[in-house]
Amino acid sequence: CLSSLDILIETYNKKLKALIEHKKGLMQNLFPQKGEKVPKNRFPEFLSSGDWKVKSFEQLFEIGNGKDYKHLKKGEIPVYGSGGYMLSVDEYLYDGESACIGRKGTIDKPIFLTGKFWTVDTLFYTHSFKECLPKFIYYLFQNINWLDHNEAGGVPSLSKTNIYKIETLVPKPKEQKKIQEFLSVLDNLITVQTDVLEQLELYKKGLMQGLFPNNI
Repeated sequence: CLSSLDILIETYNKKLKALIEHKKGLMQNLFPQKGEKVPKNRFPEFLSSGDWKVKSFEQLFEIGNGKDYKHLKKGEIPVYGSGGYMLSVDEYLYDGESACIGRKGTIDKPIFLTGKFWTVDTLFYTHSFKECLPKFIYYLFQNINWLDHNEAGGVPSLSKTNIYKIETLVPKPKEQKKIQEFLSVLDNLITVQTDVLEQLELYKKGLMQGLFPNNI
């Protein structure tokens, strides 16, 4: 019984890893690589749209600081740190779409947030976008080796100043929208696969508790 469940879990785990690798390969082809001004693979309707433009992050958006939440009451507004979701409170710091990156701690795992949320001081959020889409910025963030921009010898840290200086290549908003929609479909598949795997792991844990005597 448990061996069959282990095989099923391993099968879903392999599917998840394959999807993640597939996305990694797609992103390498959908975004220009070093020394290039256009991606290797481009949607047909944009083949004659010219080169992507070099922009600094300072030209594309503004960065907001997270704040302490301890004075707030419990509620339904999620609070995030660089490690992800923490708890929920009754007020929000920002309402809208935002690509977030860690200020301290986990600085190499961007988070995309939408709706009302609060971030603590370990997580930067982006806002006031200029000729760019928030979710496209999120995918740009995934293409950056953030550890190369680490400014601390101990706990990894980033500063607004250095983030603003980073230059990237961006297409016009219509092409950004096409790319983000394409990658969002793949992200949804990865999320579904991850959820199924987590449910199987929970089911196995519960099953084992029922199949084996409790320790005395």
